[in-house]
Amino acid sequence: MADKINIEEMNIFCKKKGFVYSNSEIYGGIAGFFDYGPLGVELKNNIKQDWWRRFVKSREDVVGIDGAIISHPKVWEASGHVENFNDVYVKCKKCKKPNKIDKNEVGKIKCECSGEYDVIGDVNLMFKTNVGPVEGNIAYLRPETAQLIFTNFKIVSETSRAKLPFGIAQQGRAFRNEISPRDFLFRCREFEQMEIEFFIHPDEKKCPLLKKEDIDFEFQLLSEKDQEKDDGCELKITLGDMLKKKMLGEWHAYWLKENYQWFLDLGIAEKDLRLREHMKDELAHYSSACFDIEYRYPFGWKEVHGNADRGQYDLGKHQEVSKKSMELFDEESKKKVIPRVVEPSQGVDRAFLTVLFDAYEDDKERGNIVLKLHPKLAPVKVGVFPLVNKLNDDARKVYDILKDDFACQFDSSGSVGRRYARADEAGVPYCITFDFDSLEDKSVTVRDRDSTKQVRVEIEKLNQVISGLLDSKIEFDKSGKLVE
Repeated sequence: MADKINIEEMNIFCKKKGFVYSNSEIYGGIAGFFDYGPLGVELKNNIKQDWWRRFVKSREDVVGIDGAIISHPKVWEASGHVENFNDVYVKCKKCKKPNKIDKNEVGKIKCECSGEYDVIGDVNLMFKTNVGPVEGNIAYLRPETAQLIFTNFKIVSETSRAKLPFGIAQQGRAFRNEISPRDFLFRCREFEQMEIEFFIHPDEKKCPLLKKEDIDFEFQLLSEKDQEKDDGCELKITLGDMLKKKMLGEWHAYWLKENYQWFLDLGIAEKDLRLREHMKDELAHYSSACFDIEYRYPFGWKEVHGNADRGQYDLGKHQEVSKKSMELFDEESKKKVIPRVVEPSQGVDRAFLTVLFDAYEDDKERGNIVLKLHPKLAPVKVGVFPLVNKLNDDARKVYDILKDDFACQFDSSGSVGRRYARADEAGVPYCITFDFDSLEDKSVTVRDRDSTKQVRVEIEKLNQVISGLLDSKIEFDKSGKLVE
C-alpha cells in the first residue's frame, strides 16, 4: 500500500475534484456528515444502480422496497436496538481524546498515543427525535435499513406473490450517533446502505443456486482461529472447504460469494480483498454466524460489507412484540413457518471509498493523477474536446450526438494535454478530440484513459463504438484505426 495516499489526502482530493465536501463547511462543519459534489453524486449513484441492477433487477427471486426513515419506536424495541445497540464510550487517560470501542475490546486495546483507556460507560447509538407537537412522543432515526424489510415482510410476500426462497432489497439512509466519527467517509453519522434480507424455509439447508464453479471459488480468509493466534495472516480457502469445515451454511455461502464477486467485477484488486470471520464474542445479538468482506485501506484492513446469518430472530421478535403473524404457509409441508434469513449488508459510502482508493494512481510519467474507475462507475463516460476554439461549434455537434446516450462533458479550456489531465483525475474513460482533419474525414480521435492509446473513429459510428467500449464488448485497439 506504499503507493496509496492516506485518508486525509483522499479527503483533500475528493474536495478538490468535486467528489465530497464537509457538510455546512461555511459554518465550520459538523463531524460525521458529508455532502457529495457533482462528480461524487454521479459515482455514488452509479454504484447504487449497478448493485440494484445486479441483485434486484436481474433476479426473479428478489424484490425491492423503500421504507421510511422514522418508524414506530416499538420496531426498535423488538429488534433489540434500544437495549443492545450500544458502544463503550472511553477517554484516553493520557491525551484525553474520546473514542468508542467494542465490549470485547475493553482492557485489550490502547489509544493511538499508547495511553490507557478510561471507560466512561455505554452509549446507545440511535438518534432520538420527537414526532408531532407534543413533547415526549419519542421516535428514532433508523440505524439500519434492515428492520423496514422485516416489518414489511408479510405484506411484500402477499402483494408480490413471492414464494420461499426470496429476498427483499432496500437502499437508503441510516443514522448512527457515533461517539467518534473518523477516517473521512469510513465512519459517519449519516450514511447509506444497500441490504438484502433473503428468506429461506427454516428446514431448507441445500442451496440449489450454488454451482460447481462457486464451490471452487477461492477467498482470502482471516479465520476466527487465526485471529485467536493474533498473527493476522490470511489463508487461501475455497468455498467448498469452508462448507466442509461447517464454517457456514450453503445459503450463507452463496450470498457471501455473490457479494465478494461483485467487488471483483468492479475492478477491486483481489490482493486487497479478504474475508474475516467474526469472533464468537463480537457477533451481533441477532447473528449466529457472520463474515465481513474487508478491504486493505491505507489505515488497515477494514469492513466494507457484512454478511450475517440472522436465523429467525427478527421475524420471531416482531411477531412476539406486534402480536401479528410473520408466518408463511408452506404448500409442501402444509404448515405455517417463520423463514430464516441470510443478510448481505453493504455500506454505499464505504463502497464509494473503496472504489476511489483502488482506482487512484499517481502517474509520474503523465505528471497527474489517473482515477482508473471501472467505466460503468465513472461519473463522466466521455469528454468531448475541440482542438482549438475555432472548432467549438463542430465539436458541439459531436457532443450533442452523444449526450443523450452517455454522461458527457464538453471542455474547451486550456491545452488538450491539460484537458486530458483533468479528465484523468475525474476518471473519464474516453476522451474525443475534434481536430481540423475531422472536417475532412468526418472522424474524431478517441483516447483511452488507462493506456493513453488513441484511435480514429468515424463520427457516424461513435455511439456504437463508445457503447461497445463501455460494455467491454469491443477491445480498444480494435475500435478504430490506431493513431501511431
